[in-house]
Amino acid sequence: MPLELINADITTLSVDAIVNAANEQMLGGGGVDGAIHRAAGPGLLQECRRVPEVRPGVRCPTGEVRLTGGHALPARFVIHTVGPLWDGGGYGEDELLASCYRNAVKLAIKQDLKSIAFPAISTGVYGFPIHRAAAIAVRQVKQMVQSCPDLRVVFCCFGQDAMEAYREALADSEND
Repeated sequence: MPLELINADITTLSVDAIVNAANEQMLGGGGVDGAIHRAAGPGLLQECRRVPEVRPGVRCPTGEVRLTGGHALPARFVIHTVGPLWDGGGYGEDELLASCYRNAVKLAIKQDLKSIAFPAISTGVYGFPIHRAAAIAVRQVKQMVQSCPDLRVVFCCFGQDAMEAYREALADSEND
């Protein structure tokens, strides 16, 4: 069960699926979401528009996942997930973030994917504290991949702060 840590642009990775830290509309946005939409090209936006709304303006509720093609990306697929907005930690943010990781791994296994790359979900404009988010991400992914040890998981960080947080979380998980 190799868990990898890299500092890179997730849109450049040749993996079966990259995870998009999307918004509920799935129509692009800022940060990772905007970068993925730009790199994938207009086909991704067209495919996202075809995803049925579960309620007005919501194609992917917080904590859930949706699958689309990768279009112009090196990755074959994009797994869209919506992380929680940080509001101090008293509104279920930890569990919602954990659900993002669990559900993405479940979908990767269901689709028989061999590799998946995650960004640091919710840690940008959504404000989730990076060290707390990294610990949740590593813990959830390690638990999920026990049932699928051949799944290659990449934590793709963008910047040194994220790299350090994930490095610490991975080291701490080795002691558990």
